Amino acid sequence: TLRLPSEKNRLSFLLIEDIIREYLPDFFKGYKIAGSALFRVIRDSELSVVEEYTPDLLKAIENEIKKRPKASVVHLQVEKTCPADLTATLCAAIDFAADEVSYVPEELDLTYLFEVIPQVAETQLCFPSFIPSKISTENIFERIKAGDFLVHLPYQSFLPTVDLIAGASRDPQVMGIKMNLYRTNQDSAIVRALKEAATNKKQVTVLVELKARFDEENNINWARELEEAGCHVIYGIPAMKTHCKMTLIVRQEEDRIRRYVHLSTGNYNEKTSRLYTDIGYFTTNEDFAKDISDMFNVLSGYSVPSRWKRIIAAPHDMRDYFLDMIDAEIACQEKTKNGLITAKMNALEDTEVIEKLYEASGKGVKIRLLVRGICCLIPGVKGLSENIEVRSLVGRFLEHSRLYVFNNNGERRVFLSSADWMTRNLSRRVELLFEITKEELKDHLHFIMETYWKDTAKTRILKNDATYARLADPATAFNAQEFLIAHYAGSP
Repeated sequence: TLRLPSEKNRLSFLLIEDIIREYLPDFFKGYKIAGSALFRVIRDSELSVVEEYTPDLLKAIENEIKKRPKASVVHLQVEKTCPADLTATLCAAIDFAADEVSYVPEELDLTYLFEVIPQVAETQLCFPSFIPSKISTENIFERIKAGDFLVHLPYQSFLPTVDLIAGASRDPQVMGIKMNLYRTNQDSAIVRALKEAATNKKQVTVLVELKARFDEENNINWARELEEAGCHVIYGIPAMKTHCKMTLIVRQEEDRIRRYVHLSTGNYNEKTSRLYTDIGYFTTNEDFAKDISDMFNVLSGYSVPSRWKRIIAAPHDMRDYFLDMIDAEIACQEKTKNGLITAKMNALEDTEVIEKLYEASGKGVKIRLLVRGICCLIPGVKGLSENIEVRSLVGRFLEHSRLYVFNNNGERRVFLSSADWMTRNLSRRVELLFEITKEELKDHLHFIMETYWKDTAKTRILKNDATYARLADPATAFNAQEFLIAHYAGSP
């Protein structure tokens, strides 16, 4: 986009393609312009690397990325006014079936709006600014030893997470750091801290997920930088994406070794921590520490999965665990008529989970689902899903946290996870599900879930005809995200 000179209090922008279209005769002097049209080509982004037989995974993925500009076309969007002969010529040139073309009446790619936003300073067009609530972490290790705690992003600051890694990198008592990096930001304070830790002669192991889609190039660069700094960089299990978010810090204290654990529903990314809602968990619980230590051994190839005490992992046993939890609610419903499941995730499409939820609904279990994006379950169908309600909340922040609550006959069980109820998460990725057992933290997570469920400003409800409808007039409705900003701002 190009911002145009304009009168005071006016903002005028012009799309670059409109300028090009206007001046086509000047670009092609001596030719008569018979017609023009915009088109957008989307190519296959999958990486075809056989990891088991690849001696240098980093180099192999780097080579695959270079092939993307010439990968096969999977989708073609064309301006609705494009002449038929021009569309035919385009399809022939890129070897795409003409009957699969999508004709778009307006702009083909709205990502240009991200360029416009920083240039718009109109208060009435922007969300009110806010400062995330800060948690006191003058000494992050003492803070975690004092008791397990949660951080709810972006309402609360991401600084405790950064402080944990940065503090560990400089603390002479810290012996080692292990961490999984799926996505992170440019100029990452966490990456800088990891490199500093290695320079300070600490044992630093970093699992860098090279196959994080569209972040492959960034992660390749991070992997090289970390290796050059002296970190031990690993890439996980062949043919699996390592999508869980975890950190383990080993520290010598008095007469014992203490391990500090951080687990999260979202990435170690300072930029998205201000835009995505996620929940991080800090603990020194030794069962958690042993499980996460064992998990890193599995991912580095030094052991096989064992029976965990506090975590449930995909693809090993997470789907079965969820199915068992749903079965437990069915049993509660049959015995005491109080079966209830409330779950929050990004997407729901796993067939086995959906069928089990339908079964639970048929037995009378009440099921409340907050699914921000894709949902292949159809709620409210008589005889199939009449006890299921599905809502989608899309607001100021991207809802990214995964939270699962099972009533368990009144003895509520609350879980956080990196995984959605999707086949790729449960079958083809390394994910973690972990239960929060501290009562005050369980109560707080339940409060978060209920706050989201009460939203009527930004929520749409999924109907049994697979369409969405607003719950209420957004001008007078309850806005959960704005409520949480105020709630955390007023918290001690």
